Formats: sequence, structure tokens, C-alpha cells
Amino acid sequence: MNKFKKWITISLLIGLISGILVIALTFDASTLEAIIQIRTEYIILAVLLHLFSLFVQGIRIKTMCGALGYDVSIKEATKIVTSSMFIAAITPAAVAGEPLRVHLLNRRSIPLGKATAVILGERLMDALLIISLIPFSLYVMKEFLTGPGTNSIIDTALMICEVFLFCLFSILIYGLWKPKRTHKAMHFFVHRFSRLFGKEIETMLPSILDRVDTELEHLHNSVAIFIREGRKGLLLGMGCTVILWALDFAVLPVLLLGLNQQFQPLVTYASQIILMVIMVVSITPGAGGVAELGASTLFSFFVGPSIIGIVVVAWRAITFYMNLALGGVVSLKIIKDTDYIKRMFK
Repeated sequence: MNKFKKWITISLLIGLISGILVIALTFDASTLEAIIQIRTEYIILAVLLHLFSLFVQGIRIKTMCGALGYDVSIKEATKIVTSSMFIAAITPAAVAGEPLRVHLLNRRSIPLGKATAVILGERLMDALLIISLIPFSLYVMKEFLTGPGTNSIIDTALMICEVFLFCLFSILIYGLWKPKRTHKAMHFFVHRFSRLFGKEIETMLPSILDRVDTELEHLHNSVAIFIREGRKGLLLGMGCTVILWALDFAVLPVLLLGLNQQFQPLVTYASQIILMVIMVVSITPGAGGVAELGASTLFSFFVGPSIIGIVVVAWRAITFYMNLALGGVVSLKIIKDTDYIKRMFK
């Protein structure tokens, strides 16, 4: 079995086992009653919302390429989005998605440097938006995390999280602005404290630092390209970023309406933002297992125990397995004539 088939199998198996476990542990008579009373129009709407978010991602790529002087049709851009999502969904930590997008843009006569700028610009916008929304999410979820005598502890924890996120955000911005100074400072602190991590970690640090340096340099160059040649693309791209995440985060509340559940809309958005951060650091293909476990925990604050399994599986089916199915179909057409995937998975 080659790596391509191996990762598809692993991704599907982890998701299948996780989904079955979540449903099996929460299924009862009330679950069956909720399924019978499902309002299908809301399920269809949830599917359409996610499909439209993919379309908006295509618009974002087209807009950012257009700002740099390259014409990519919305149809082609959307194909690039869906096919890369398929590859991202079956590789650990979604490592293969962005390189494939860059490759497919480069095949459309966009220089490699500018294709990289577009794709890294997308990721940077996603990261900035999610990071900026985390403090809001923590405050919204605060009432669910507190218990008798824990208010002061939660307040302190939230304050520490906010300070940490502010520092992280500041370092990211400064790193983009002055990558060489950030490189020097980062190496200074790591080498000063490397012995505290143990011999094994100490030997791994140089390669990790080199990877971080490379990524910071790429991000800096990408932003510089847009500032010089396509500022309008950054503005429009950020607008598309806000819209596509709003659409994707709307899938869960619409699903809950279809299951006749009462909920606070802000809480559903906040829980998904926190879940996104958890999923990003997952090393399993498509965050399999981690997504289901995290969703079961966070969604349980506003979803009844008898239908939590159905909600998690339905949400995952729309936001992940639909990407896998659509991306698989599109990938057969868009990358069948290239050996890029073969080289990646051989």
C-alpha cells in the first residue's frame, strides 16, 4: 500500500471509529426521537452554507491573484481549493494542502514566489482572524467553565491566556515586519534555555528553528509582495476571510435548528473558534479523533447528552467529509496529469 492509500485509509478509519464511539456512548430513546423529528430544510441549508464557504475561498484566491496582476477564474480557484482540501484532509496536520495550492497556481503561469505569497497570505489572514477572536471566545465560554468558588481562578486563567495571546500576536506581527531581528532574538533565548529541555529536545531545536526561520522569511516576503503590488488584494482577501469563516461557523447553529434545539448563537461560534485552535495543533490526518473528542466536550455545554453524538457526526460530515468527497472527485480531474502527488506520497 503506497502512502496515498495509507493516509486515506487512516483518515477514514480514525473518523469512522471516533464517530461510532461518540454515537454509541450517547444513543438512547431520545436520540431516535430527535432523528425522526429532524427538519431536513435546515440540514440542506447547513450543507449549502459550507459549499458557499468553499466558493468564497475560491473568490479569495481569485481576488488576491488579480491584485498581483494574474487572472484566475473563480471556477479554477474553487477547484484548487477543493482539491487541496482533499490532500490536506488525509495528511497529518494538513501539511500537504498549502504546497499543492502553490503548485496548482504555479501551473497556471503564476510565478512560484507570487503563488506562495497568495497561499501564505490566505493562511496568515485565517490565523490573524482566529487568534483575534480567541479572547472573545474565552469570555463567552466563561460561564460554562466556572463553578462554585472557581470564579477567581477562571478570571486569572483568562487573564493569563489573553496576555499570552497578545504576546503571541505581537511576536507574529513583529516577526513579519522584522524577521531578521526576530531570528536573532529567538535563537538567543532558545540557546540560553535549551539545556532545560533535555538532551533529546536540545538536539532537535536547530532543525525546528531553521523551519521557523524559513516560514517567517516566506511570510515576510509574501506580505511584502502584497504591500508593494497588491494592497487591495489584502483588504478584499481579509473581507473574504471574515465571510467564509462566518459561513462555516454558521453550519453548527443551523444543524441545531434542524434538530429542534435551543441554544445561544454566540456560544456556538465561541466553542467552534476554540475547537479550531485545538484542531490546528493535531497531528492526526484531518484532526481525526481530536475533532470528535473536542467537539463532544465543547458542544456538550449547549447540546443535550442524548443527541451530542448525532450533532458531532453531522457537523463533522458537513465540514470535513464533504471536503474529502468533493476534493476527491475534483482531484481526479485537476491533478491526474501531474506527478506532484505521486512524488509527495511515494
